This record gives sequence, structure tokens and C-alpha cells, in this order.
Amino acid sequence: MKKIKGILLVVISIMMLAACSVGNAEEGKVVIYTNSDEAASEAMKAALDEAGYEKEYVLQSLGTSEIGGKLMVEGDKIEADILTMSSYFVESAQKEHEMFADLTFETNALEQHPNYYAPVLANTGAIFANTEVLKDKGLPMPTSIKDLAKPEFKGLVSIPNIMDSSTGWLFVQAIMSEYGEAEGKTVLRNLIANTGPHLESSGSGPIKKVQAGEVAAGFGLRYQAVLAKDSGLPIEYIDPIEGNFSLTETVAVVDKYDETTKLAMEMAEVIVKDARKELITHYPVALYEGETVSDTNKPAYSKHFKQPLTVELLQQHQDLFKSAN
Repeated sequence: MKKIKGILLVVISIMMLAACSVGNAEEGKVVIYTNSDEAASEAMKAALDEAGYEKEYVLQSLGTSEIGGKLMVEGDKIEADILTMSSYFVESAQKEHEMFADLTFETNALEQHPNYYAPVLANTGAIFANTEVLKDKGLPMPTSIKDLAKPEFKGLVSIPNIMDSSTGWLFVQAIMSEYGEAEGKTVLRNLIANTGPHLESSGSGPIKKVQAGEVAAGFGLRYQAVLAKDSGLPIEYIDPIEGNFSLTETVAVVDKYDETTKLAMEMAEVIVKDARKELITHYPVALYEGETVSDTNKPAYSKHFKQPLTVELLQQHQDLFKSAN
């Protein structure tokens, strides 16, 4: 037992030394928190590395709710120097803590935005369907989110859970905007009932289920369905008559009043001006002057929610979703 205890102490000591070494190695580097998926993270890293910042930053991928929680609780004491994050969370955090520095570079964005952030990418929601499964099950092609709530689609629909995924907020916005709270709650209840075990924690979960033929139709990110169809899969994307709602992810610099903030501002400019070249190929929504996307990637019913998107509004819609579950 003494030998075993001795070995354990040695192992623990080595682990502690390794942890200290990692901490020292990262000291002085710009810390970037991002809620973006792998494609976006890789695009940002490539742009930063090409600009000569390869050894000057650490990029950490975290979930939207995790970063959001840190923002609202920690304010400018958060570890991150740069955030790429859903704009509604950034705006709510700034209102609560006044924690972001005004950007020192011009952006030429198509839509107005506060001085303390700039858009990085945007995601748009849509319906998609597996044409082979629809044919096998004798189902019509859906044209609305409400269609997916009909009895004939029971067990054959996949949607993202708004409690876990910001993509889930896109269809909730569409339902609330079109039908109001009373009828919207009924649509939500029937839609959730139709998903069964196919309520996904990830925004990309539904397209995977539809591609695999596990379900006939789903709701998720429009560009993923476009890519699936273009690759030859039996996938059709449908712009719902309730509207194609979008969420924008932005870059912001935490104002820590030191040299790190200055370096972080330089990197934020690189992300906006250089990473966009690749980002728009993965997330084909024009955000800046001079950017264009193909007609295929232009949604038919682009809409904005009538109320400003805030953390409080998200919470209201999450509560509505839970009450309909």
C-alpha cells in the first residue's frame, strides 16, 4: 500500500507540474472564446496564423449557453480577451457590465450594429426533407413548420432543442411571429410530440437524421441542406412560409485596459477582414459591402423578429417551449 501511495503521489506531482507548465506557456497570450462550430473556428485560426499571430493566442470552443453564462456572471473578469458569440448575448452582456471596447477599425457592414462588435457570420433556418423517405411513407413535401406538426409526420421529424441549441430558436421565432403565443404553443406542442426521440441538442443533429433516413423531415441550418443536396443526396430544402429567421455571430473585444486589449483588437480586425473570405463559403449570408452569395443560398422568406433579440426574450421562448413539451 505504501508503494502504491508513493506512486500515486509521484503521478499527481507530475500532473500538477504539467498543468503549471501549460499555464505558464499560455501566459500572456490572447484568449479567444468562440461558440462557432469547427468550420468557423478553423477559418478564424487560418486567418490569424497567416497574419503572423500563430503563437500569440489560444482559441477555446465552448457552447453558447456556457459562454453566455460566463458573460452574464463574470463580466469583464472573464478569462477571454476576444469573444465570437451570438450578438444577442454580446448586447445583453454589454448592457449589464459595459465590458467591451469600441472597435478601432471600420467594418463596412451592410446593417448597423453597435460600435463594440462586428458581425462574423450568420445562420439562417429552413426545413429540409429526405425525398426518398417522403415517397416511401406517402408523405407530401412540407411547405411550413406547421406542416411538420401534422399527425402524419408523427415520429418522422427532427428539430433542435432550443434549451441546448441557438438553432432551435430560429423555428420558435418563426412560429411565434406567424401564429402568436396561443396558436403557436399548440403548433409547438404538436411539433415536439412528432419528434419523439429526435429532439436534438445540436443544431446539426436534424440534418444528420434526415440524411440517414431516420426521419422524413427536419428543421435546421439552411446552408447544410443546400450542401447535402448539391452533393447528390436525396435532400430537398424548403423555405417555410412562416419565414427564414437568422442569428448573427459577432466578434467583440473585452476591455481590460492593458496591452493585451490592444493585441486582441488587432486580431479581431483580422477575423473580420481576412477570415470572412472563407467564412462566407461555409455560411453564405452577405454581411459586408461587396459580398455576394448565389441565388441558391438566398432564402425566399427572409424575416427579422419584431422584438429585439435579447437573453430575456430567449428565456421567454425557452419557457414557452418547456411548457409545450
